[in-house]
Amino acid sequence: MLIANEKFEAVSELDNTNEYECCIFNNCDLSGAYLTSTRFIECEFIECNLSNIHVEETPFVDCVFSDCKMLGIQFDRCNHLLFSAKFEGCQLDHSTFYQMKLQQTEFDGSSMEGVDFTDAELRGAKITSCNLFNAKFERTNLQGADLTGSTRFSIDPEQNQISKAKFSQSELEGLLTRHNIKVDSKS
Repeated sequence: MLIANEKFEAVSELDNTNEYECCIFNNCDLSGAYLTSTRFIECEFIECNLSNIHVEETPFVDCVFSDCKMLGIQFDRCNHLLFSAKFEGCQLDHSTFYQMKLQQTEFDGSSMEGVDFTDAELRGAKITSCNLFNAKFERTNLQGADLTGSTRFSIDPEQNQISKAKFSQSELEGLLTRHNIKVDSKS
């Protein structure tokens, strides 16, 4: 059933047989929910707890997540062809984006500790002002990506494509970790 232009406040479960279009989910706790194959099109999630949701074959089309807790989500199980999202101020720690095509995706001001971007396509993505401690970048395409303001990352330029990517000068050490080179920022 199509549900359009509805606002959901503080709900704790959704019917995963529905399609949600242009809906707003505010302060919902859906942690651990089975949202398998549920369709979300142009939806906005605000201050929701979506930790450990099950998203097998779930399409998220033009969805915005603002200030959401989203721990341990295996986004790589979503419908890859129908995935486009923006993340603002979210806690995405230990989530997985393995082999996903995330060109132009925006991650802003988010905690992304331990996130897996192995084999991901992040060309032109914006990963700005994010905490990337222990984030996994292996064979990741970051060409033209904007990582300005992001901190605590370790990206090996020999194992990842970083041509024309943008980094803050204060965080360049994250590109040299593999070589055990330290940058003296006082000079």
